[in-house]
Amino acid sequence: MNIVLLGYRGTGKSVISKILAKKLTRKLISIDKEIARSAGMPIPQIVKTWGWPRFREIESRIVREVSAREQEAVIDCGGGVVLDDQNIAWLKEQGRAVLLRADLQTLIARIKNDPNRPPLKEGLSFEEEQKIILAEREPKYLSAPDMICDTTRNKPQATVREIIEFFQKKSWI
Repeated sequence: MNIVLLGYRGTGKSVISKILAKKLTRKLISIDKEIARSAGMPIPQIVKTWGWPRFREIESRIVREVSAREQEAVIDCGGGVVLDDQNIAWLKEQGRAVLLRADLQTLIARIKNDPNRPPLKEGLSFEEEQKIILAEREPKYLSAPDMICDTTRNKPQATVREIIEFFQKKSWI
């Protein structure tokens, strides 16, 4: 069974997935890295060249491919993977989903200086954009997980322990 990490930008998916995969000696799959590899360019360039709709098409194709072939991996998903219900259905066919959350101020502090995160909406301040997008996605995030972890104050190692303990208690690992 795959362990699928979901959540908004800056919740810690990439860091936590690396630690989790290492601790469980599982393969780590980053959906965003797979998208960039498949397109032959980094995500900001994909968005600049083709726009968000084309990025989402590539994302869905990668999610479908990864979901079909992986069975004992940790899958680090981009923040917008939840926008397509089919993505979540594919991911959960052979996996359980963990939603990572953090409060808005923490998210903004974590991502404000990251050049690899292209704007999701034009014409808004950075803070307004995060607030609006997070509010729009919240129902999708909350409908997908088998487990929710708040990373606002938790260190990544503590979150990894929480995930492992939860999955062991459920006999999923």
